This record gives sequence, structure tokens and C-alpha cells, in this order.
Amino acid sequence: MKILTVEEMRRIEREANDAGHTYERMMENAGKAVALTVKEALTSVDAQILILVGPGNNGGDGLVAARHLRDWGANVSVYMWHRDVRSDSNFELVRQRGIPTISRASDPDLRVLRHLLRDSDVLVDSLLGTGVSRPISGDLKDVLNAIGQELETRRAPTAQARALCRLHEPDAPDRSGAPLLVAVDVPSGLNCDTGAVDPVTPVADITVTFGFPKRGQFLYPGASHLGELIIADIGIPGGLAEDVPIRLATSELIRGVLPPRPQNANKGTFGKALIVAGSVNYTGAPYLAAAAATRTGTGLVTLALAESLHPVLASKLTEATFLLLPHSMGALVPEACRVLRDHIPYYSALLVGPGLGRDPKTARFVLQLLTGERLSSEGLGFVRTRRQAAKGETLPPTVIDADGCNALAQTPQWWKTLSHDNILTPHPGEMSRLLGCSVSEVQSNRIELARAASKEWNQIVMLKGAFTVIAEPGGRATINPFANSALASAGTGDVLAGSAVGLLAQGVLPYDAAVAAAYIHGLAAERASREVGTAGMVASDLLTRLPLALRQLTEC
Repeated sequence: MKILTVEEMRRIEREANDAGHTYERMMENAGKAVALTVKEALTSVDAQILILVGPGNNGGDGLVAARHLRDWGANVSVYMWHRDVRSDSNFELVRQRGIPTISRASDPDLRVLRHLLRDSDVLVDSLLGTGVSRPISGDLKDVLNAIGQELETRRAPTAQARALCRLHEPDAPDRSGAPLLVAVDVPSGLNCDTGAVDPVTPVADITVTFGFPKRGQFLYPGASHLGELIIADIGIPGGLAEDVPIRLATSELIRGVLPPRPQNANKGTFGKALIVAGSVNYTGAPYLAAAAATRTGTGLVTLALAESLHPVLASKLTEATFLLLPHSMGALVPEACRVLRDHIPYYSALLVGPGLGRDPKTARFVLQLLTGERLSSEGLGFVRTRRQAAKGETLPPTVIDADGCNALAQTPQWWKTLSHDNILTPHPGEMSRLLGCSVSEVQSNRIELARAASKEWNQIVMLKGAFTVIAEPGGRATINPFANSALASAGTGDVLAGSAVGLLAQGVLPYDAAVAAAYIHGLAAERASREVGTAGMVASDLLTRLPLALRQLTEC
């Protein structure tokens, strides 16, 4: 499932039309998909449906939906803004069915529109499609303001909404419940490339988009206006999007990269993960990362940590083994590299960073471990000689998380001394430090920024957050479909990092491991938040849901 820009979608529609799958057929399929969505959502046979129609193909989709709904027996009205109905075959089919139609031009004070809005159970927004590029003004702004005011009133608490409706029209039927708003392709005013929204863009309950999802539907604030996103097949051959570099993670995609679980396996079959984590102030992070690695199926997990932390972690982690490292008051120091160097060759994957803290000595330890360079003297930087290259030493596939990323950010052009194909897992704050920009700059252009950083650094970048972006140096990127406020809680990133190293240890390729870990983590969060609640869910709630998410993927 590819994710397209507006121009990519236009190009693919042209190619489909040229190949014989005409614009008319695509519009018919799109409008019918909207009608089916509305039909499935109806709770009453006498529901009132208002189709808000604009110019162009988006308005045409709305007219097709109106016709199908009327043929199925629904009570349908059409309100049109700025549409030339001359030679409009879809409008003619609506007119032949006797569907009431009102034009904005014949309703100068919007009195008819406000009456229709108050009387409707379902609103279908087909006013503007994916091509919006400038601020909304004039008549359309007035129409959308009226829609927004009605939605705000009807979405208010029931008693207040009922009272306001009675004030407007005392003898009207009681329709104080909020109407369902179904957006056609996109809520009017949402930029499908950037996710920007016009101030009058309505918040939909359901958005039916056609052929392929669009980038702006996975960027905020636009993503918050979609409600449930339905991707409707309108007959466009999937091969036309073959060259599009951005895709959406799906259960089918993840199922295809999960490692096999043969019945005659032993713990060595499923790999060995080494996790370098923890400091005196952050003992939860190593626990969560190690537990997540075990819960994603790793055969053996070893936690390498400051010796002073061993008692508290050993009491919590009964399945893990431990490697005790030199430290200073609970913070790892560069001398720990000597101990790790002797053990790393026995592991199939490495995780560095969760809860290490930002002590300067720990940052030097991280840099020495990851780059293979040796310290010239305490505090005076590094000698630019690659120890790993000289001795033939290499690190296994590695996840660099949290304070691992923070340590890299302290060194100019750190990527020039780092082996390629590591998985970096920054949250927006860590990404801003790696790039030397603001968090708002990171969040304003997440997809392209992650792709550009991955290419420059020659690393796999997992930019965490709502709709996590995973990018690889060749230009591909995958968008995780989950946005869950329950994950805005301390420790959830440690669970994600542990899941990623667990899959790496089992032999999953680095890019696939990053994509699969983000998806499994998101799926586990969906399960946990349904059972526990989004406000009360904590990171440890994810641990027991990780194997359930894996089972769900393999059984479906």
C-alpha cells in the first residue's frame, strides 16, 4: 500500500485513464464507495442525508454517492457550491431521481443550508478535494463556517445541544445528536501533501480516500481531522504506483517479514541480543528493553549494565542474563568497551542507549563503542584511527536508541565514523539534536526530513511519534499506521527499541526489523489501550501484549 503526493495521484489517474480505466469509471467507483460507507454507518432507515457538493471531480463523487443512496431508498438532499451543472451527467441523473437540490447562489443568507444542517443525520463533504492550495475565502468559507458551527453545537453535551436546537427551531424533530460527517477523499481545506488545514476545515468522523492514501493524511494537524480513514479501491492498477517510494505498513507486509518458528528450534535458533542500557537514575529503561526483546521471541537476551544496577534489575528480569560493566556512580565509562569487546562477537544483535543518561563519560563510552575509535586522553576527544578496521572487529546489526542518539549528536559528522545500516530510533527531540534544528521543524516535515537524514547518514532512521516514519538510505520510507496517545508515556520507546533488537537478533533484515517492530509495538498499544484505557496505560502494559500482537499477525 503506497502513500502518494497529490501530483503522484494525478499522474497515476492519468495513466489509468490512458490505459482504458476512464475517469468516469473511477468517479463511479469512488462515489459508490462513499455511498456504501454511509449506508453501513446508518442507524435508522429514515435518516436524513445531506450531500455538500463542490466543483470538479470531488463534487462529482458526491453526486454519484447521492444517486446510489437514493436508489437504495435513503432520504437525500444536495446542496451545491459553485458547480456548473450544464453538461453534467451526474447532476442530470440526480435530477431525474427527484433528489432535492439547492444552490448556494439561491441561498444568499444561508438560511436553507442551516435548516438542512440542523435536520441532517449524515453530512457528506464533497466540496473540495485533494487539490487545495490556497486559503479558503468567500462563499465557500461561509458554507464551511456554517457546517462547523452546526457540528460544534451538535457535538456538544446532549442537554446543551438539545436546548440550542430547540432555540433555533422549537417544532423540529429532536436531532440533537451529532451528525456523522463523511469526507470524500479528504475534509475540505486539508492539504494532502503537507497536512496543513484551513481554519474552517471540518473534522470528519470518516474519510473515504480513493486508490491510495495521501501523505498529508499522516501528518498533523491534518491527520486529526480525518476520523476513521477508509481506503477505497476504485480500480486503479496497483502496479502504476510501483515507483512510489513511500508505503504504508500493513499486517500483510509485517507477516511476510516475521521470522519462522520451527518446532525443532532451540534458543540459539532465535538469536542472541545484547542490550547496553541503564544508569543509576534510569533503571526502568533497561528492564523494559530487555523484557520487550524476550517478548518478541529472542532466544537469549543479555543485559550489559553498570555493576551497581545488577541487584535491582536481577530481581525483575528472571529470563535475562547479565554482563556487568565498569562504571562511575552508576554511569558507564569508556573502560566498559574493553569488557564488551570480548563478548560482542557472541551476539547476533546489539542495542545501545536506553536509560544510559547523559553523563559526559557515558557519552564518550557510547562513541568509542559505536565508532571503534580510541580515546587519545581523558576528555580530549578521539584519535581518528578505526580500531575495528585495524583488528577486523565489527559490531552486529545495531539499534541506537535514546542516549545513544544523544551521544552521537555531540560529535560533528558522527556518521562518517559509524558503520552503515544501524537503526537509529530518535524521538522528535533527539532528532532535533542530531540535525541541529528545532523540534517544530522536525515535526513540520517528518517524512522528507527522515528520508534526507537517512540518506546523508547512511543509516536506517526510525523517527518516532504518531505515524512513526522508518526511512532507509536508498530513499524508501514506511509509515506506521498507528497514532495512539497512550504511547505518550515514559518507557514506551524502550519497549520499541527492545522489540527492534529482538527481531534483529532473530535474523530479520535491519529495515524490515525496524518496520515490523514499530508495527507490532503500535498493535500492542492498540490492544492495551482498549483494555486499560489511553490515560492509564503505562509502558509495562505493552510487554504482555507484544506476543499477543505477534499471534494476531500470524493467525490472521
